[in-house]
Amino acid sequence: MYTYLDTVEYPSDVKKISPDKLPGLCADLRNFIIDTVSRHPGHFAAGLGVVELTVALHYVYNTPYDQIVWDVGHQAYAHKILTGRKYKFNTLRSYHGMSPFPNRDESPYDAFTVGHASTSISSALGLAVAAEKMGRHDQHVIAVIGDGAMTGGMAFEALNNAGIQKSNLLVILNDNHMAIDPTAGAFNDYLLDITTSKTYNRVKDDVWDILGRFNRLGPKTRNFLAKIENGIKYVVLKRSNLFEGLGLRYFGPVDGHDVLHLVQILSDLKKIKGPKILHILTTKGKGYKFAEENQTKWHATSSAFNIKTGQTLPSKVSQPQGPKYQDVFGKTITELAEKNNKIIGITPAMPTGCSLNIMAAKYPDRVYDVGIAEEHAVTFAAGMAAQGLVPYCNIYSTFMQRAYDQIIHDVCLPKLPVILCLDRAGLVGADGATHQGAFDISFLRHIPNITVSAPMDEVELRNLLYTAQLPSKGPFSIRYPRGNGNNPDWQKTFSEIEIGKGRTISDGEDIAIITIGTAGLLAQKACAILKEKNIFPAHYDMRFIKPLDTELLDFIFKKYKKIITVEDNALQGGFGSSILEYAADNNYHINIKRLGIPDRFIEHGTQDQLYANCGFSPETIVAEVENKLKN
Repeated sequence: MYTYLDTVEYPSDVKKISPDKLPGLCADLRNFIIDTVSRHPGHFAAGLGVVELTVALHYVYNTPYDQIVWDVGHQAYAHKILTGRKYKFNTLRSYHGMSPFPNRDESPYDAFTVGHASTSISSALGLAVAAEKMGRHDQHVIAVIGDGAMTGGMAFEALNNAGIQKSNLLVILNDNHMAIDPTAGAFNDYLLDITTSKTYNRVKDDVWDILGRFNRLGPKTRNFLAKIENGIKYVVLKRSNLFEGLGLRYFGPVDGHDVLHLVQILSDLKKIKGPKILHILTTKGKGYKFAEENQTKWHATSSAFNIKTGQTLPSKVSQPQGPKYQDVFGKTITELAEKNNKIIGITPAMPTGCSLNIMAAKYPDRVYDVGIAEEHAVTFAAGMAAQGLVPYCNIYSTFMQRAYDQIIHDVCLPKLPVILCLDRAGLVGADGATHQGAFDISFLRHIPNITVSAPMDEVELRNLLYTAQLPSKGPFSIRYPRGNGNNPDWQKTFSEIEIGKGRTISDGEDIAIITIGTAGLLAQKACAILKEKNIFPAHYDMRFIKPLDTELLDFIFKKYKKIITVEDNALQGGFGSSILEYAADNNYHINIKRLGIPDRFIEHGTQDQLYANCGFSPETIVAEVENKLKN
């Protein structure tokens, strides 16, 4: 079916192909990705943009001895196909199938486990320094950083360190001016200056061949040519080159879709010692018309699609009738912004991913995309709050981990009214272990001065978003899951929710189920099953992890001696732990069973599969209730 790809399973097979046939291999590889992802949804446009680079890297370097770190990890689909995983690529993101990101446990060709952005230069520098310490002076380490990852502060910290370490490190900057949305920030403008300067690029091309052969020249000539190149960069760009200033030799920009030129360049760069950066220009979605035209939409596919038309194919599974939780956030904050001109929206490179683009369309001067910089996003919000604005800082739960110190030091310590919206909280499904929002309840609930909340449904989310912006609420976090709700009639008037007050979902007998967040919907399904068996547990939705509704807990503990807690968070230090702590501290002798995410990283799969895997699906809750009533 594929002329060249059918003969390739590992990089050793790539090396057997004559250079003039490499463009054909790239075409096969790109078509294979398009065909597979059209039937098995996953990340899409970014992987298409690095096909030529991937082929060139494995053609030139001796992987896995030479090590490649991909950043962000969803660029690595072509890499996976060429490193022994072609025949299981159709299991991508499925339960017990292939990981959506590079994973050291999956393949020796995955030099570093990745998922969060801006980590490649740090990890690759560590690999390079370790190689030198271990005497492997011929080992090459390459960091491929792109899709917005260079906007992250960690990448700049690593560049600063790489410039003084002088290790044999190659950083490849895959410049497509995109994250999920177009890349924001001054650094993107700086790269644009380089890529669009006709004078710089014309003169740069004239000296490229000489610079690429430094190893053949004497030291005086090398120094002379280096000064010429640096002078070009300074005069033409009206500034010194950022990378050169940090101690990295800079090469580029070059066409990232010319595989033969990339092979030549990488072969030359192998001979140049020390830290260096190759700047390549690529098109996100390259080779698939619809992805090139709408790169944000085609960043990832959630459903199968028709390759010829780009149209989503009908799902065999019935779709929920309610809105996406992220859209509830986006539409609600826009409504609130109409009434309160102090409301600001902040996101680290995820305006479409969190639906803050809805507010941005109406109030573009009140929405800030700060790039992949979660730490900065939180402290930026704190600065705004200190001046009287009302910032909603929307960061996925798994990425909020990166801003932990800022939450403690810059928000909660000075009691600033920053509203932290934790999208994708709980088990997110196919993105897997690096993206599960498993820890936010545990790492937020012990911080002083913060309100920690979790709505059970769309209406509760809307009302908590309203409540959080009212005066004197202080630091406020709201967690909500990936996916759709089930209430199409959610967009009503706003109601204030009393801080620290839970609610009774249903009264019952003998046993109580206490839930937080949308885990309550799983409990509701369990209660419906139990009622058919003439078992009637009580169900209470706490709404708040901090402060706890101690009045409601006192009532529950006095009425019921058997209790089950359910949460979509790590059991260690989570919601159930807070219930146990309250019971112990107040001398209640209660039989409590906690259901939630166990003490391990959870792989990829559908959310329902993972609920069952973790032991808090509706069926598991039913079994636990029945077991408790028997014992």
